[in-house]
Amino acid sequence: MRRTERTEGTERMERTDTPWRRGRTATERGAAVASPRPVSSSEDAPAPMPAGTEPGVDLRDVERETAMIRLFDGYHAQLVRLAVLLGAEQDAEDVVAEAFCVLHHRWYRLRAPEAAPAYLRSVVCNLVRMRIRRLQVSRRHADMEVSEIASAEATAMLHEDQRQVVDALKNLPTRQREALVLRYWMDLKEREIAESMGISTGAVKSHISRGMHALSRAMETHR
Repeated sequence: MRRTERTEGTERMERTDTPWRRGRTATERGAAVASPRPVSSSEDAPAPMPAGTEPGVDLRDVERETAMIRLFDGYHAQLVRLAVLLGAEQDAEDVVAEAFCVLHHRWYRLRAPEAAPAYLRSVVCNLVRMRIRRLQVSRRHADMEVSEIASAEATAMLHEDQRQVVDALKNLPTRQREALVLRYWMDLKEREIAESMGISTGAVKSHISRGMHALSRAMETHR
């Protein structure tokens, strides 16, 4: 993705090159299924325009674009890493770009701007889940193994000592894999994990416990 010069140590995107301003991708066409339903705290009608504001400009849209750019700068790399660990492989960047598109489209339905990071994680989890299901269907119909070639950038995001663990993670049930990645790689609390996965905290604890047990057995087998 094209970037402009560094400002105060942070790379800033040009507004005309943001992923949420691009054309719809194949992944995006499933966004209605992938995106959880945000909780709205206010009506979607535009706020009254202050005196002196240029006609045709909605200040809410300006604030949304500013917030989206800050979110991209702060969370893009983390979300790509999350998508890789969940099994998106070479599609990780497309999944994350799609998550930002979904957020941009549903921004005014968020209960608060502070809920945006959790919402992005939730969309990424759902999109990766959909991708894995599609791959499983393709494999059954084609009766052949789909090539698993990770992009150079996605592979570089994993440390060498993590690769064996990541390989073992791929064999876990989807929910267990998500819970472990969100807990031990993203360092989220159980409440945040529950929000991202759309389940209860009790279910999160169960998935983490079972996932750790299965992962430990898998690692013992590899030794």
